[in-house]
Amino acid sequence: MRNVTDGQAQRDLILVGVTIAAAILLIGSAGSALSVGFRALGGQAVLNQALSVSAILNIALLLFSWRRYAEFRSESGRREEAERRLAKLSRQDSLTGLLNRSAFFEIGGARLRKARNRGKGAALLLLDLDHFKAVNDVNGHPIGDTTLQMVAALIEANLPDGAVAGRLGADEFGVLMLSAHAAGEADLLAEKLVTELGRRLVVGGAAVHTGASIGLASIESESDTLDQLMRRADIAMFAAKHAGRNRQCWFDQSMERELHMRNAIENGIRDGIPLGQFVPFYEQQIDLATGKLQGFEMLARWEHPTRGIIAPDVFIPIAEECGLIADLSMSVMRQALEEAKNWDPSLTLSVNIAPAQLRDPWFAHKIVKLLVETGFPANRLEIEITERSLAENMGVAQSVVGSLKNQGVRLALDDFGTGYSSLSNLRALPFDRVKIDRSFVTTLSSNAESAAIVNAITRLSDSLGLPVTAEGVETPEIEAQLKSLGCFHGQGWHFGKPMDVGQVRAMLAQRNLLPVRRLAAPAGERVRELRRQA
Repeated sequence: MRNVTDGQAQRDLILVGVTIAAAILLIGSAGSALSVGFRALGGQAVLNQALSVSAILNIALLLFSWRRYAEFRSESGRREEAERRLAKLSRQDSLTGLLNRSAFFEIGGARLRKARNRGKGAALLLLDLDHFKAVNDVNGHPIGDTTLQMVAALIEANLPDGAVAGRLGADEFGVLMLSAHAAGEADLLAEKLVTELGRRLVVGGAAVHTGASIGLASIESESDTLDQLMRRADIAMFAAKHAGRNRQCWFDQSMERELHMRNAIENGIRDGIPLGQFVPFYEQQIDLATGKLQGFEMLARWEHPTRGIIAPDVFIPIAEECGLIADLSMSVMRQALEEAKNWDPSLTLSVNIAPAQLRDPWFAHKIVKLLVETGFPANRLEIEITERSLAENMGVAQSVVGSLKNQGVRLALDDFGTGYSSLSNLRALPFDRVKIDRSFVTTLSSNAESAAIVNAITRLSDSLGLPVTAEGVETPEIEAQLKSLGCFHGQGWHFGKPMDVGQVRAMLAQRNLLPVRRLAAPAGERVRELRRQA
C-alpha cells in the first residue's frame, strides 16, 4: 500500500510541475505579447503572429494540465478509498464481520498494553460452540454459516463499551474486555451467551441444537500479554467442555496442573501401547439360573511402570479424545483372543468397542483379520456396542454390524435403557443379546423406578427372543431380584472382581476348564524367565 501511495505522490508532483511550467510559459508569453503590443501602438513594431499562437497554445496546455490534475486527484481519492476498504477487509472475518484472528491479536494486544499502563483491568472470554460439526453434518454448511452469523450478532449486541470481539477459528470466538469492571462484564456476557445458545435455535427453518463452552481469564500481573490470557482462557474452556459443555469456567491454577497431568497420560498412552503396557483383565459372566460360568468380558487395564495398575476411567476418555482408542483396543483385544482361544470351547469372550471404532468402515475387516491371525473362533466372540456409538453414525454401524454377523460374530447392545432411541436400535440391527446398564442394576433394590425399567427390559427382550445380561450385580439381594425378573446372565463384583490372566488361568484350571497344556507358563513369561536366568 505504501508503494502505491508513493507512486501516486510522484505522479501528483509531476502534474503540479507541468501545470506550474505551463503557467510560467503563459505568463512569459503574455508579457512578450504585451511588450510587442505596446511597441506596435507606438508605431515601432508589428504584433508578431507567432507569439500570439504561442500564447494560445500555452493557455491550452494549462487547461489540459489542470484537467488531468483534477482527474488524477479524483482517481487518487477512489484509490485511497479502495485501499481503506481493503485494509478493513484484511482485518475482518468475511462471514461474521468481526475481527479475524490476526487483527484480534494485533488490536487486542495493543489495547491490552494501554489498559495495563493505565492500571485498568482486563478479562478474556473464549467461546467454542458445542456440537457444531453435527450442525454442519446434519443441516449443511449454509445453516452452519448462518448459525455462526447469529452467534456473532449475539456477541455484538451484548458487547461492553471498549471491548474487542473476533472470530478466532471455525466455531471459536473471543472477546477482550478492558475496564475496571472487566471480570464482572465477562461473567455477565458469558451467562447471557450460555443461556441463549443453550436453547434450541431455528436457523433457516431448521432446528439447531448447540451450546457454548466458555473459558474466562483475567490479567494476573502487569506483564500479562494477550497470548498468556488466551492460553488460560483456552484451558478454562477445555475444563468447561469436560464438565459437561454449555457452561462457563474461570481459569485457576488447578486446571493447569490437570492439563499437565492429562498431557502426561496422553504421552504415556502413546508410549505404552507399543510397549505392551495395556493388558486385558477379565470379568466373569454367570448364568443366574445355574450359577455356571458362561464366559468373560474383556476389560482394559494399564500396567504403568511406576504407578501400577491404572483403571480405564482414567485413560479411556483421553485415548478417545486423542484418537488412540482404536490402537489401544485392538492391542488389548489381540492379547485376549490369543489367551482365550485355549479356554474351554463353551466359554465366550465379550469385547466392548468405542464409538470411534464403529465409525471406521474397515472395522469389521480388522476384527476378521484379528480372528484369523489369532485362531479364535468367531462364534465365541461377542462384540458389545453401546447405544451412544449407534447414535453417532447409524449408517456405518449397520454396515459394520452386518459384516460381523456374516462372519459368525455375535453382537450385544450394551448400556440398554440409557436413551438414544433404544427400541429403534433393536429393530434396526440384528442383535443377539441385550445388556442392561449397571446404573439400573445397582439401584434395583432401593429404587422402584430402576426395578420397573429392568422389568420392562427383560419382558421386552423375552418377547423378541433376546437373552439379557445384567451388569453391576454387587449383592446377593440384587442377584435374587434379577432371577425373579427373568434375567439370564449377570456380571459384577458379587461374582468376583476383574482378574488378570494369571488369576483366570488358575480359576479355570481349578474348574477343569483349561486344557492341561495351558497350565505351563505362557510364552511371554517363559521368555522373561530365560532372560532373568541369562
